[in-house]
Amino acid sequence: MTDLLDRPLRRIVEALRAGELSAAELVEACIVRHRQTDASDHAYKHFDARGARNAARQADRRLGTDPAPPPFCGIPVSVKDLYGVEGLPTFAGTARRLPEAWEADGWLVSRLRGQDAVFMGKTHTVELAYGAVGINPHWGTPRNPWDANAHRVPGGSSCGAGVSLWAGSALLALGSDTGGSIRIPASMTGTVGQKITFGRWPVTGVVPLSTTLDTVGGLTRSVEDSAFFFGAVDPAWGDPEALLRDLRSMVSDGVRIAVPRCGAWSDCQTDIADVLEEALEELGEAGWKRTECDGGLLDEALALYMTGGIAGAECLAFLQRELPGWLDLLHPTVGRRLEGSPALDSKTYSESIAARDALVARSATLFETADVLALPTAIVTPPVVSDLDDMERYVETNAAALSPTCPVSMLGLCALTIPVGLDDLGMPVGLQLVAPGGRDELLLAVALAAEAVLGPARERLGIPPGR
Repeated sequence: MTDLLDRPLRRIVEALRAGELSAAELVEACIVRHRQTDASDHAYKHFDARGARNAARQADRRLGTDPAPPPFCGIPVSVKDLYGVEGLPTFAGTARRLPEAWEADGWLVSRLRGQDAVFMGKTHTVELAYGAVGINPHWGTPRNPWDANAHRVPGGSSCGAGVSLWAGSALLALGSDTGGSIRIPASMTGTVGQKITFGRWPVTGVVPLSTTLDTVGGLTRSVEDSAFFFGAVDPAWGDPEALLRDLRSMVSDGVRIAVPRCGAWSDCQTDIADVLEEALEELGEAGWKRTECDGGLLDEALALYMTGGIAGAECLAFLQRELPGWLDLLHPTVGRRLEGSPALDSKTYSESIAARDALVARSATLFETADVLALPTAIVTPPVVSDLDDMERYVETNAAALSPTCPVSMLGLCALTIPVGLDDLGMPVGLQLVAPGGRDELLLAVALAAEAVLGPARERLGIPPGR
């Protein structure tokens, strides 16, 4: 069973369909792994063993009667506690349970429920998803599994997602990404995280941070798993095997990859940059065509994200409209930053939206000589949680965590992070591949090709200590 659980997602699906494994057995193994790790990992706000067992029995009935069961039938999935999941409470990282309206299935949850996926529970999130390092003072911060001695952050805001994958309690972890909230925790925990193009998948049923930038998606254990997930739920596909066949032929003529001259690279921690450079050299040896490009537009987008107040304004407006009085309940790491946000009817907000539109209109210039861009996903080692008790240090670290990822969101691009090595402290390093908006399939094809050269996470990184 342990060996089977560690196989690629599509191989586990094949085993379920062939009757070599039941959904009940698979889910029970995940429950056991959760019990073995949760005391230290703390990935979940709410773990639903009873509901998971019931769902597994239903999945087994479908597997036994449906001649062509859907891809995620019987597959264990963790869900960020920003999504509505019928029958489970939603806190969105806050100190108080949200109204019942936020407990109805979100769009992506509904897509998976229709396939009889098994929801294991709700993973921790940063309060209202407003933070990139993964801290949650209300409910406790999940532990990054790559340091057995110190309690390091797992990245945010989907802070429990990547942790649940290494714990073995889920094979897919649903998250959301506004300025990096899938990619950052994926990078910091040595998993794969994809930010799809804004608007491709509905965000209904997910507590919003920014109506201008929010996207939904997942963290997985490999790029192949991400492609399988994408093909299973994307309305344009619905057949992951067909998507995988198309992706493997899409970049047969080689990949052109550009390294932008920008702050994300110049500010990157030296040991992290060295790991990324080694990975890029391996790709070059495999025939990838490497160039450089002017990344000044990325720096402009970063500055606008940090100073324009778009996400803060939209989050504050949501609170005032849907959860009046809640601003005073927020922890200072979130509430104090939101208090200074502009109003939606302010000149600052309207000018920021106009400035963002102008930046998006120029984004194609980044890809004039390349199919994709290469950026760090995280430029600093995940810090120890206690080091962030100081508010000034927290704000500084949060900004550093966002700096390589939020420009991608501001420019309307899509991106995927893959694990490529360990830094000097043994913490994972992620390479962020970036494609033009709307080219999600191209991005997956390039990432698959990269994984074929570099190897998936378990081969590239090994496993966290003590696992």
